[in-house]
Amino acid sequence: MTVEKTFIDGLLVITPRVFNDARGYFFESFQSQRFKKAGINFDFVQDNISKSTKGTVRGLHYQVGEFAQGKLCEVIYGKVLDVAVDIRFGSPTFGKYFAVELSEENHKQLWIPPGFAHGFEALSETVIFHYKCTAFYNKDSERAIIFNDQNLNIPWRTKNPIVSEKDLTAKKFNEIEKDFNY
Repeated sequence: MTVEKTFIDGLLVITPRVFNDARGYFFESFQSQRFKKAGINFDFVQDNISKSTKGTVRGLHYQVGEFAQGKLCEVIYGKVLDVAVDIRFGSPTFGKYFAVELSEENHKQLWIPPGFAHGFEALSETVIFHYKCTAFYNKDSERAIIFNDQNLNIPWRTKNPIVSEKDLTAKKFNEIEKDFNY
C-alpha cells in the first residue's frame, strides 16, 4: 500500500496494492500492522456502511469527547467526493478542507483522525460507502456543520443535493464549540 500525506496534518490518502486477474481483483482493505507502521495506531471498534443515490450529500459529521471518532473511509461501489474539515482550534489549517474522489475503481481510502468533520457527496447513481470507526456511535456526542457553509466553501458538484433534515439544521462553522485543540 502507498500512503500519501495531505496538506492537512493527520489526513492520509491510502492506496492499497490491488491484485487483478481474469477473475477480478483482490486487495487487503485493512491490515493492522501496515496501518500502524503508517502511523494509524488506533483500534477500530465499529464498521458502518451506507447506501446513497446520486446527488446525496451526507455530513459534515463528527463526535466529541470520549466518543470522538477517527474514520477510515472507502467506497465499495460507485464514486464519491469525500471531504474532511479541520476543526482543531489552533491548527494552521483550522477551517480548511481536503477533498478526494474515492471510488470502486481507484480503491483509495481516506484516513480521518479525530478532530475533523466528515462528509461525502455521491457522484455515481448508487454508492455503497464503508468506514471503520475508532469509537462507538453516541447520539449525545454527535455534532454537525452544515454542508454548504459559505465560510468553508466546499465545491460540492450537485446543485440541489439530497440532504437529511438533520443535516439541513446543522450549525454553521463559526458556531462550533472548541471541542478539539491542535
